[in-house]
Amino acid sequence: MKVFKFGGASVKDASGVKNIAKILLNNSDSKIVVVISAMGKTTNALEKVLNEYFNKNKNILDSINSIKNYHLEIINNLFETNIKETITKETEDIFNKITNYIRANFSPKNYDYEYDKLISWGEVISTKIIHYYLLEQKINSKWIDARELIKTNSNYRNAAINWETTCTNCTTQIVNSFNNFDIIVTQGFIGSDNQNNTTTLGREGSDFTAGIIAHAIEASDVTIWKDVPGLLNADPKWFDDTVKLNNISYHEAIELAYYGATVIHPKTIQPIKNKNIPLYVKSFLNPEENGSVINNNSSHDSKIPSFIFRVNQILLSISSKDYTFIVEENLSAIFGLFASHKVSINLMENSSISFSVVVDYDERKIKPLIKELQKEYKVLYNTGVELATIRNYDQKTIERVTLNKKIFISQQSRKTVRFVMKDK
Repeated sequence: MKVFKFGGASVKDASGVKNIAKILLNNSDSKIVVVISAMGKTTNALEKVLNEYFNKNKNILDSINSIKNYHLEIINNLFETNIKETITKETEDIFNKITNYIRANFSPKNYDYEYDKLISWGEVISTKIIHYYLLEQKINSKWIDARELIKTNSNYRNAAINWETTCTNCTTQIVNSFNNFDIIVTQGFIGSDNQNNTTTLGREGSDFTAGIIAHAIEASDVTIWKDVPGLLNADPKWFDDTVKLNNISYHEAIELAYYGATVIHPKTIQPIKNKNIPLYVKSFLNPEENGSVINNNSSHDSKIPSFIFRVNQILLSISSKDYTFIVEENLSAIFGLFASHKVSINLMENSSISFSVVVDYDERKIKPLIKELQKEYKVLYNTGVELATIRNYDQKTIERVTLNKKIFISQQSRKTVRFVMKDK
């Protein structure tokens, strides 16, 4: 049994869906769970709808129709049999549900709860379309709702996995289904809590879903299909001369993901490492190429520097109002505030009277956090900073990254150097 994960870029149009079918046909000797994200930029578009929902924007129905028409166009370009009528109706029914829900509940209160309820439809629609296309191509496929597999707590937008129940569900519903089906199609990113409310696993969480399912069914391997040839040592948006990392260890992959490398979701590695399941990163554009592999082999880990950039960051400097020391008691209270506002810390540094952190700038979360911090502390901040990390660095790579930059914070260890900086 294998697990394949396809992201939004791989299913952004009809040709992308057809390409997935070809890849599956070329792997027809295996039983495969296919984990699929929302199509193209659907998640971003649904987030826009959600914000219009909370802001009572009159254009919300136009935004919903735009997303619906995008999917209907893919359907029209994809299907050639009367299956088109079935999937068209199911898609229209889903968008009618979304519209009717918003009309009936036009005073939303819990943003995170509504986020998971609305945004999850992107994965549901995507997998419905792909499942029906596989059926049209005579590929023996079964659609399973991931919310019946992945059980979580109720921490909306970043739910924690109930591993025991999830593993039982995956064995019962996936492994047993392979007695009659070759392909299982399910959604990444989503699950459900004990009340069967929809939850999500964090932005870009479809990789994590693949890791969870692979762990639960003890898959032989996981493949994440990307629009890049494998794991690269830098984002091509930042560097022209990227280098492919052919083989890195689980440990190195966890380090890179922790620092913000976007190829693999940070939580993906642990569940597959625990079962010693290799993870491949391959190109859906050139599926015959070898790509990269993550496994126990650490012999290549330190040979190539890796560059990771987080942009749109904010640097918060928190200090006591009376110049007393920032000690454990203060730090405990500060961490508690960050946790209650669901703000993750990307870098931190403390001195005798101040504590500085770098976080993603999300206005909805950051403004209330600063306001609450200011009740007890003096808070200074710099917006528009970036956080650069170099793994396996040398002086040349440091000079390359920091050229013409104002450095606010630098941190250096044996293998990793990090800079909080801004253009001069």
